[in-house]
Amino acid sequence: MVRFKNRYITVEINSPMVPDSKPLTLISKSFHETVMNKIQQLYGDFGVAAVRTGFLTKYCNEHTRIAILRCRHGPHQFVTSSLPFITKIGKLDVRLRTLHVSATLKHSFKFIQKHQRAYLDKMWANLKTNEERKSLEAAVMDFTKTDVSINIEQIA
Repeated sequence: MVRFKNRYITVEINSPMVPDSKPLTLISKSFHETVMNKIQQLYGDFGVAAVRTGFLTKYCNEHTRIAILRCRHGPHQFVTSSLPFITKIGKLDVRLRTLHVSATLKHSFKFIQKHQRAYLDKMWANLKTNEERKSLEAAVMDFTKTDVSINIEQIA
């Protein structure tokens, strides 16, 4: 029996159209299709066939604009090398930045926890009440959001 190794790619999604104070809304299906289309454009049918098995969006947080992609070990290099070339998801202009690549989901979440703590420290200075701070902390530190499906056209 053969064990399949996976790689978890932590990606930060930046958009100049949406201010940092507002949450970024994405449809994970369009994000998935955009990545696959870029791999098709760069690596052709071989790249798409290699990546398609096991490729999945595991986590997406609209407040911190972080997503985790799961891909099999080996073809993960196709994914990581194609992410910087993605400039649009749907009608939304974006810039993707790879933050971390790990072998386990646990290590990805440990990295995200440290990254989001730094984000919270930066954003708390802008909030006035403790209720706003607690609601932001609850939203940022929530690791259960796996699929955000709000329409992108609402932003544009």
